[in-house]
Amino acid sequence: MYTGLQHLHSYLTYLVLLGLVISLVSALAGLFGNKPFTDKNRKTSLLGLIPAHLQWVFGLILYFVSPLGMANASGAAMKDSVSRLYILEHPLTMIIAVVLITVGYARAKRLGDDKKRFRSIAIFYGLGLILILSRIPWNAWPNN
Repeated sequence: MYTGLQHLHSYLTYLVLLGLVISLVSALAGLFGNKPFTDKNRKTSLLGLIPAHLQWVFGLILYFVSPLGMANASGAAMKDSVSRLYILEHPLTMIIAVVLITVGYARAKRLGDDKKRFRSIAIFYGLGLILILSRIPWNAWPNN
């Protein structure tokens, strides 16, 4: 089960990154193109939100069943950069990224001005994407 969950979490990352890039590009195009924020734009922003939440759920489960996650937490593990990445840095950064993405989507739904809606998605999804890219364990990422 652990190996399957680990592979799912790794490969779902591609979907998360693709969804965030599509949502971000769409928001930037709407922002700089002075376009109206339509239902299509709202649904496009869901391409970034939904996979990020799914990834977070699978990552949370993986954190508690993985020997690299919670089971490895100790003072000595904090001195090792790889262990610290899996125990603290990766999970905490991903939680912050998912919260930012969620806030960006929620703000865009509430705001009345189209430009502000696009700006909310662009800023918050962009920050979330940067955080995600900064803490992906690239050395363990599956190669195709």
